[in-house]
Amino acid sequence: MSKRRKSQRAADTTPRRDKVRDIFVPRPFEGLADEPEWIALRELVPAASAPLRLAPALVEEFGDRPVTLATVLPMAAPAITKPDGRVLIGLQRHQQSGDVSRDLAEALLCALRAEPGGQVTVPPLPGPGPRLQDVLVNGPLEITMHDGFEFWLDPGAADDPTVQASLERANGAIYPTVRLTAAKAAYWCQVPEKAHVRWVLPEDEDAALDALARLGAAGTLSLGEQTRFAGMFRAHGRLVPVWDLPEETPATDWEDPVAQFAKRYAEALAATDPLDAAGRRARQGLLGRQLTLR
Repeated sequence: MSKRRKSQRAADTTPRRDKVRDIFVPRPFEGLADEPEWIALRELVPAASAPLRLAPALVEEFGDRPVTLATVLPMAAPAITKPDGRVLIGLQRHQQSGDVSRDLAEALLCALRAEPGGQVTVPPLPGPGPRLQDVLVNGPLEITMHDGFEFWLDPGAADDPTVQASLERANGAIYPTVRLTAAKAAYWCQVPEKAHVRWVLPEDEDAALDALARLGAAGTLSLGEQTRFAGMFRAHGRLVPVWDLPEETPATDWEDPVAQFAKRYAEALAATDPLDAAGRRARQGLLGRQLTLR
């Protein structure tokens, strides 16, 4: 028998893996009670956590194990388990498919199936299956902001010099971020030489864009003196306007300006008359400054 035929017969007996087709979902967090906060934690916030509740079917299968949502985990891992059975799920990770919700649900299931304290292996393309909306009790997120990533560690772990060095490197990459109370999913952050407010709007894109265009035509898009409406980006199907702020002004000083802007935005959102010429020009200008994050 020729080498070619032998190799062909060998190939025919090799198990085939079905190719997983990736599908892009533009609003992976749609239907979750705090959709804008999920987006903010994934795209805007360096260090935060929130407890999650497993759906009853998973509690029946795996027990009522504590699960914590984290903005990011060590080495941007999708999930880790603790020896006591606790599970941590990372929103910001290296490998992902086109459906973030499916990715996170698969990471959670892989962690629940893994040995407590053991390594969690998560496929980069999980294929069809349950999503976050299927595996969690839907409700508001109880978000805790952190100045560092010490929440990753078990008691006493930071005494290890290697762990301490790794933690210091991770903490050194954090920029100061404050969750504002003036509007849900609005965050102040300080980066070199400037500060920003970024707000994940809950409304559909067209409605939000029209409201911002009305404010732009009226000249009321800024948050006050020495501020500038920098533009906006689209993240997971929602608009996120961004303002440039003076670096030296603390986050607490922006609560009232953001609250006043939220009031103006709500009024513009409630308007039902078509955009006038100035509003249409403002809308086109906003579109020209828009980026998309995927």
